[in-house]
Amino acid sequence: MKKLVLLGFIILLTLAQAKMIDAIAIVVEGEPITTAEIRAVQQQMQVSKKQATDLLIQDRLQKSAMKDIVIAEEEIDEKIAAIAEQNNLTIPEMQKILKEQGTPWSKYRSGVREAMKKEKFFQQHVVTSVPTPSEDELKLFFQNHKDEFTIPSSVNLIEYSAPTEEQMKKFLQTKNKKGIQSRSVKKSTKDLNPTLLGSILQTQDGSFTRPFNAGDKYISYKVLSKEGQANMPFEAARGAVTAKWRQQQQSKALKDYFEKIKTNADIQVLR
Repeated sequence: MKKLVLLGFIILLTLAQAKMIDAIAIVVEGEPITTAEIRAVQQQMQVSKKQATDLLIQDRLQKSAMKDIVIAEEEIDEKIAAIAEQNNLTIPEMQKILKEQGTPWSKYRSGVREAMKKEKFFQQHVVTSVPTPSEDELKLFFQNHKDEFTIPSSVNLIEYSAPTEEQMKKFLQTKNKKGIQSRSVKKSTKDLNPTLLGSILQTQDGSFTRPFNAGDKYISYKVLSKEGQANMPFEAARGAVTAKWRQQQQSKALKDYFEKIKTNADIQVLR
C-alpha cells in the first residue's frame, strides 16, 4: 500500500521536471501510461523496466477500481490537521513550508485526497482478507526476521517540561522557553516504557516527541541522537512483529487482488 502511495508522488514530482519527449506506452482501462512515467519509476524506485511497468499497471487498475470512492473536503481538512499536529505545526506553518518548497497548497490537498482514497480502497478490499496471525506464526516470523527488529541501545535527549498541556503545546509551536524547564538526559532504551520508546524511535533526530502526561507535568523530548544497536526480545517486539507480518500479508493480498482483476482488464500495449 505504501509503495502505491509513494508511486503516485514519484510520478507527480518526476514528470513535473521532465524535459524529454514523451509517448504513450500502455493504456489501462482508458488510462495512459507514458514512457516517461516508466523511466521515472525505474530511476526513483531502482527497479527493472518490467517491475516499473507492472507497478504502473497496478496503479492504473487501482485508480479504475476506486473511481467511485468519494472523500469529503471535511475529511481532508481533518487529515491535514492531524498531519500538522503530528509534526507540531499549525496549518499556516505547514502552508508556508510547502510554499517554500515550491508545492502549491492545492496540489498538496490533491495528494492527500488520493492517498486517502487509496487507504479507503485498501481497507475495503485488502485488509478484511488478511486473517489474524496465531502466536506460533508470529514467533516463526520473528525468528526468520530477527535482523529487522533491532533498536538503538541508548538515546541522547533534551527533556522539556511544563506544568500544563497548553503550555507545552505552545512551546512546541513557538519554541519560546518562558515557563519551560529543560535538562539534557541520556537514556538506555531497555529502561524506557514501550509508549515513550516507540515515540522516541519514530521521532527524527533534531525533532520533538509529542507531549506526555507525567502526572504533575507535561513532558516532550527533543531527540538529539540515537546510539548503538540492541536486539529486541519477542515480547517487546510483538507489536512491531505483528505490524510487519500484516504488512507482508497485505502486500501479498493486494498483489493477488490485482492479478485477478488484471485478467479481465482492458490493457493495450502500444510500445
